Amino acid sequence: MADNHIDPAAGAQVRADDRAHVFHSWSAQAHIDPVPIAGAQGSWFWDYDGNRWFDLGSQMVNVNAGHGHPAIVEAICEQAKTLPTISPAFGNDVRGELARLIAERAPGDLDKVFFTNAGAEANEHAVRMARVVTGRSTVLSMYRSYHGASGTTIGLTGDPRRWRAEPTGGDVVRFFGPYPYRSPWATDSVEAEAAAALAHLRMVVELQGPNSIAAIIIETVIGTNGVLVPPPGYLAGVRELCDEYGIIYIADEVMVGFGRLGEWFGVNAFGVTPDLITFAKGVNSGYVPLGGVVIGSRVAQHFDDVPYPGGLTYSGHPLACAAGVASIKAFEADGVIDRVRATGEDLIRPTLSKIAANHPSVGEIRGMGFFWAIELVRNPETREGLVPFNASGPDAAPMAELIAACKGRGVWPFTHFNRIHVAPPLTTSDDELTDALAVIDEVLDLADAHVVS
Repeated sequence: MADNHIDPAAGAQVRADDRAHVFHSWSAQAHIDPVPIAGAQGSWFWDYDGNRWFDLGSQMVNVNAGHGHPAIVEAICEQAKTLPTISPAFGNDVRGELARLIAERAPGDLDKVFFTNAGAEANEHAVRMARVVTGRSTVLSMYRSYHGASGTTIGLTGDPRRWRAEPTGGDVVRFFGPYPYRSPWATDSVEAEAAAALAHLRMVVELQGPNSIAAIIIETVIGTNGVLVPPPGYLAGVRELCDEYGIIYIADEVMVGFGRLGEWFGVNAFGVTPDLITFAKGVNSGYVPLGGVVIGSRVAQHFDDVPYPGGLTYSGHPLACAAGVASIKAFEADGVIDRVRATGEDLIRPTLSKIAANHPSVGEIRGMGFFWAIELVRNPETREGLVPFNASGPDAAPMAELIAACKGRGVWPFTHFNRIHVAPPLTTSDDELTDALAVIDEVLDLADAHVVS
């Protein structure tokens, strides 16, 4: 960290401006005090007082390339000199190149890309495409899901963030996805969980009426709601069900695309080809806002002679696309995708397994690539969570204690409910990973103190 970033007076001004004028998302404004950040590099960020933290959650699980990646920064600067912006109605070199690079890495016949500014917009437009193509209105989504905070996408969302936005006015039906550790069907194996979850989904489809269902939207690996990796055969079963009834299968990869799972697209790890894939976050590590929909032939061909009813002023913004091109090329040159896959299995999984063996508060560890969850429990036998579902205030105190302990030891964690998520930048070194996980191992002693048997 450069010494010139240490400037408490500047930090105080940032805090004052923030508290006076910035309206923050998902927050009661009078009860927050955001840390003023002075800079970031690689897997680290720091404040104006010289405090430094390892970024265990890649900010919003989006800074896949790490902070300040020189190739991406240079690409943005060069693009700004050449053509900083242009209407999406025109052709543009970096927009076209990025679309081609994305299509080349997507499975099957997903060869077209509609660019958006973020993941919520990507899901919004994917649903619109599905409804127009099928002539149906209903969309099925999971209870344990998050698809965005726009009008349509907060309605698709299954977790408590939707509650206070109701009524959303969306034609949405929810279903239970597989969750072997907390199976709704009390299964005793991942195979049985997949079969039960597919039977449940089929029942929902049949009872709802297949001819009314436009799409089923599923996060390939459930993100904030648990890092729930689908059991073998589940996504393939969803694909078969969609084919049987003419339903559009939307894979929400806003969080897991572009290397997070050790694949360019997460579905590649499960051998399935959706009709639409939505992306954002990792496509350019959020250096400039960018998202999109990768479109298969069934949907794309529908709009060959029929105008698509949608668009965005900043669709395929040149600065964002230049960053995306640079990111993909850098990942290819550095072998990032293969390393993430190998490191996830050879370092992260065994380290987390040892942590689980050392701490009775760890109910389960699960994940793949650079995307993991440590699920914490108060009772290992009953699997009661360390804190209640959607806990706040005093009920959430055990997790708040863990979070403070992590930050005090230089690790900024990503947590949700009773879980710590491990999702660092994909460029993180083995030594940095080892040190950060050692901090997690240490602070879990605090969670163990709450365990009862």
